[in-house]
Amino acid sequence: MKEKSPTAERSPRWQAIYEVVARIPYGRVATYGQVAALAGYPGRARQVGYALAGMPEDLDLPWHRVINAQGEVSPRTWTKIHEFQQVLLEREGIVFKGVRLDLKCYRWEPEDS
Repeated sequence: MKEKSPTAERSPRWQAIYEVVARIPYGRVATYGQVAALAGYPGRARQVGYALAGMPEDLDLPWHRVINAQGEVSPRTWTKIHEFQQVLLEREGIVFKGVRLDLKCYRWEPEDS
């Protein structure tokens, strides 16, 4: 019997979002809105945030490569995970100027979008 995927019980929207996030390459970022549009849900950037917040722990996705439209890591309420997210991005060679990165330089532009 084949084991169920960790996202098998997730909505088709969340599954589509996870599939896009899985494609973001090392050293690149995508915005919440960009992920939503690529997943087929333009204008649903918040849904990307909800999907990532609800992502199963055993689902190994580069969640840290999703940032806001200003080129910033979005602060989280009650946690400092955004600081960890910035560290992970810096380890991939992404340079921040203050709290922002240059989207023109680091934004992922998929060839098939």
